[in-house]
Amino acid sequence: MNLKHIGSTLKTLLTRLLIPAAAALSISAHAAQPLKIGYSDWPGWVAWQVAIDKGWFKEAGVPVTFEWFDYSASMDAFSAGKIDAVTMTNGDALVTGAAGARSVMVLITDYSNGNDMIIGKPGVRAIKDLKGKKVAVETGFVEHLLLLNGLKKAGMKESDVTLVNAKTNEMPQMLASGDVAAVGAWQPIAGQTMKSVPGAKPIYTSADEPGLIYDVLAVNPASAKQRRADWIKVAKVWDRVVKYINDPKTQPDAVKIMAARVGVSPEAYLPLLKGTRLLSLDEAKKIYVKGEGFRTLYGSSKIADDFNVANDVYKAPQDVNAYLDSSFTFAK
Repeated sequence: MNLKHIGSTLKTLLTRLLIPAAAALSISAHAAQPLKIGYSDWPGWVAWQVAIDKGWFKEAGVPVTFEWFDYSASMDAFSAGKIDAVTMTNGDALVTGAAGARSVMVLITDYSNGNDMIIGKPGVRAIKDLKGKKVAVETGFVEHLLLLNGLKKAGMKESDVTLVNAKTNEMPQMLASGDVAAVGAWQPIAGQTMKSVPGAKPIYTSADEPGLIYDVLAVNPASAKQRRADWIKVAKVWDRVVKYINDPKTQPDAVKIMAARVGVSPEAYLPLLKGTRLLSLDEAKKIYVKGEGFRTLYGSSKIADDFNVANDVYKAPQDVNAYLDSSFTFAK
């Protein structure tokens, strides 16, 4: 065997050894990349802090990093491709998707169970008292939909009130000004609004229509497909979180963790938690089915889509089915 042949043989052997090794390193590096999830100040999303602080993602064998945002900024980050997933409402998942940032809702974390409110000024005791009066909501957003639902149940129409468009964080000042009879806001701004106007109280809340507002984990479709096994692990960690929060023995510790994340006392945070109905995977399975109305994620999302189009949030109806993937919730 001459030197040239020996050199060629060594080159072949090295190629056979190094290429698979390099490929393995590449795959390993990819697998080690953490899933990036954006979350914000809502009890159903702050709940993830329990798993973060307890190290449950590491125990589950899934690398995850959570990034804290203001709510609108979290959707912007998702739209810009800076994070793999974001916590948002089912209606807002359609909004971001219509603008080009498609997602799949792999997990229902909760539904609002009283934390979203139409708050009347003193003397306004019910939705019917709003007839002919001004109501401040952030038009095209979920409190607007909540108001329409309340009006419908009271036998009224949107035209029976005069809508005043204002940012949700402006609602304490709006009600205090005396220019409107009621405002729409979610917690903690709803609580701030009632403190700003003694005697103001909720006249209609999301507890009056369970399922009007579902909160979800919305994932970039490519990530959901490529990292399916990891997202299933994330869903199972969520199930552990819900059980820990709901267990009377461990709830005080969970509330302490959640309250610390948003900088309030556990005593102040507990009422906010009670206005949110956290959903275990078994509970979510009953909702993540095809059906009409607010009792299913499909039905609620269809209503949200109709609302978004009617209020020019976006022009064309979305294919709601394309946003839903229950297989992560039902995975064994």
